[in-house]
Amino acid sequence: MAKKVLVVDDEKLIVKGIRFSLEQEGMEVTCAYDGEEALEAAQNTEFDIILLDIMLPKLTGLEVCQQIREFSNVPIIMLTAKDNDMDKIMGLEYGADDYITKPFNILEVKARIKAIMRRTSSRDREASGPKTVVNGDLKLDCDSRRVYIAGREVNLTAREFDLLELLALNPNKVYSRENLLKLVWGNDYPGDVRTVDVHIRRLREKIESNPSEPRYVHTKWGVGYFFRN
Repeated sequence: MAKKVLVVDDEKLIVKGIRFSLEQEGMEVTCAYDGEEALEAAQNTEFDIILLDIMLPKLTGLEVCQQIREFSNVPIIMLTAKDNDMDKIMGLEYGADDYITKPFNILEVKARIKAIMRRTSSRDREASGPKTVVNGDLKLDCDSRRVYIAGREVNLTAREFDLLELLALNPNKVYSRENLLKLVWGNDYPGDVRTVDVHIRRLREKIESNPSEPRYVHTKWGVGYFFRN
């Protein structure tokens, strides 16, 4: 089946170029030109990935991302202003999985989309190893990619789940931020280790009763992060 992509940008020439390029790859592309239209599309269709510009009419990309995260963990790539670190960090804080700075090369956009889709497909094909991790009140179901705390489901983004799954399946093993960036985001990811820190902080806010004194995801100062068994 063709992968479904939602492209959201108020610059119609940019949307047209991305759409043409992705359709050449056999993907099914839906376009939206403002935040309200994007949110409605995401509510009515199950997409494999969303490209979402930050600067949009009606609702900003950050607002759209935040609202999508209330009902979906679809991978979201934010399109941000060139070299605007605040946009990048804010995008991650609001639940985005990745970001690409404008102006961008369409080849980079395609490469990033394919990398995320490869990781998703690879996870779906994995048949070995434990499928459920239970630790205290936390239950991690690797098959359904769902997480529960004391029986209540917690809504994680795709990247947050990937991080937690990697750490939980390798308890007490300390991963450096650089290593996590490579393993979860991929070798060719151009971002920096702050991306890992933001995702770890968001993950703790969702699964820890007291994020400042975590029970599950711990920091080994000067080294990295680990899941305590």
